[in-house]
Amino acid sequence: MAVTLRYEDGTIRVDADEPLPPLPGVETDPRSGTARAPGFRYAEIAKALEVAGVEVDDRVLDLPSLSLSTAYDLREYQEAALDAWHEADDRGVLELPTGAGKTVVAIGAMVELGVPTLVVVPTVDLLDQWQRELETEFDVPIGRFGGGEQRQERITVSTYDSAYLKAEDVGDDFGLVVFDEVHHLGGEGYRDVARLLAAPARLGLTATFERPDDAHEVVADLVGPKVYDLAIDDLAGDHLAPYDIRRVEVELTSAERERYEEQQETFVSYLRESGMTFTSGSDYQKLVKRSGSDPRAREALLAKQEAREIMMNADNKVAELASILDRHADDRVIVFTAHTDLVYRLSERFLIPAITSETGAKERREILRRFRDGTYSRVVSANVLDEGVDVPDANVAVLLSGSGSEREFTQRLGRILRPKDDGGRATLYELVSAETAEERVASRRR
Repeated sequence: MAVTLRYEDGTIRVDADEPLPPLPGVETDPRSGTARAPGFRYAEIAKALEVAGVEVDDRVLDLPSLSLSTAYDLREYQEAALDAWHEADDRGVLELPTGAGKTVVAIGAMVELGVPTLVVVPTVDLLDQWQRELETEFDVPIGRFGGGEQRQERITVSTYDSAYLKAEDVGDDFGLVVFDEVHHLGGEGYRDVARLLAAPARLGLTATFERPDDAHEVVADLVGPKVYDLAIDDLAGDHLAPYDIRRVEVELTSAERERYEEQQETFVSYLRESGMTFTSGSDYQKLVKRSGSDPRAREALLAKQEAREIMMNADNKVAELASILDRHADDRVIVFTAHTDLVYRLSERFLIPAITSETGAKERREILRRFRDGTYSRVVSANVLDEGVDVPDANVAVLLSGSGSEREFTQRLGRILRPKDDGGRATLYELVSAETAEERVASRRR
């Protein structure tokens, strides 16, 4: 038997002069009568044919070799991460804390493989950051898909959105694909980015791999399983700043408490009557769907949302923040909230520069530049600084409100853990409304 493999429009076409043995993901395409598999199955198909002793005419990739070098001297744990990835046939996810040098590990992989590489990132800020880093490190042109440019080079950086649009056209142009913040691949639309590319070597980078919707299992199929991980505590004090976490419970005002209990009772009563448990994200989605046709479900949903806003935006949190800012007058402070309205309220109250999804890219860069050079010593943000932005060094974070998820907490803690020049400690304050769902979530997470 002789088999020919070709890349066509995001798929691997398999032509054979005899019936094929079972191959990973290969099915008959009824339109063309040929056997095909999604592009990401290429490496598995080639290996299965090799194991079966089948003669293969492999026309999928015809890539040049790149001679790359790096000035980085990888730390011991970075070397261990890269070794673990190689041992998994150059496929898999590395879970390392923010500030641990995931980019450096990826550069090490690019140097060692020496093949054309596509780096996929979630935001334009990260696109800019990676482009600058690669241009500094490598003496080769760096291509870019996103942010108004569509320019391909042997090493190219792309946003997930642009990669989704370009994947079919460039799917056989790269031997290695690096997915930064790889947990984004769990989203339905972005999965096709990984499915359509034929690149046999795949490296996922993240600080928080697992997703509450279990979509990380899809990522493991598309990129490879988690092959190496380190927790913040594994590196704190050596490669990351030592840190303290201080949870501060604040009381709701009498008016807030009355309103909170009223809304919670409306919500809980509906759960009892409907038999819903509300123990997972799918239960929330079920409630949202019901609210479209069931007035009681809509009432419960709105009550849940109002109770959440009350506990997350409690007046005493603002009073406690004032004390923290006074205590850390000489420190660099990032204040995190969940709601844009509260960001602007805090910005006006404490004269702190605000960064939200409404802040333009130019203004955001200017605020962060001034934060970096010391002109500003504090900023307040709603979600947009959690990931995908090159945040300057800070040593104090204050969490007024958030989703309560482990991912969000880890991302925000990571924002203050870059090693300090003076060897000082970082401090994270988590402000929690007492005797609320927020307190229960925080207790379970900790």
